[in-house]
Amino acid sequence: MTDRTTYVTLTGLRRRGWTDPMVRDLLGAPDVQGRDPRRWSLAPVRLYLLARVEAVERTPEFTRCAAASGRRSSAAEAGAEARRRAVLAAIRAEPIEVPRLPAAELERRAVRHRHLLGPRSPGGVAAGALVRWQVSYLRHALSRYEYLLDGLYGSTGRAEAERLLRRRVYEAIAAAYPVLAKECGRRIGTDR
Repeated sequence: MTDRTTYVTLTGLRRRGWTDPMVRDLLGAPDVQGRDPRRWSLAPVRLYLLARVEAVERTPEFTRCAAASGRRSSAAEAGAEARRRAVLAAIRAEPIEVPRLPAAELERRAVRHRHLLGPRSPGGVAAGALVRWQVSYLRHALSRYEYLLDGLYGSTGRAEAERLLRRRVYEAIAAAYPVLAKECGRRIGTDR
């Protein structure tokens, strides 16, 4: 068994500012490789001798690689932020066109849409259900605007963009159908 205080894991190296390519290029193969006794895993634990890690960290090559890695990550963050701002601007600028239907046709389509989504409840239809179904149908009809979210992944502002798009869609529905404004407002309030 090895003394863990004299070795550093790959996770520990990452906490110290190492990237995977830096580990591969500057440290090479691990000093010890084996199974982690604390948890079962198929992946072997790679341990690097702490003295060797600290010696490499003092070299000019490590300093140069760390600086280049920092520039790459800040450039990637700047690119992600630019994409986020561009998508938010596109969502704000895009006109949301709600289909204008006669009240009877909207009710018919909303009921049909609801029945396609799931089985009817045995207790009958609750009060206000038709209004909720109409808003759901219109929201679904406007799902084509979700193409505006293309290019956003993970934590690059996708949740913020989705909230903005939902808000814009519900506001457009409320403007086109004032009788549905209260339900749209409720959904905007709960869609956080």
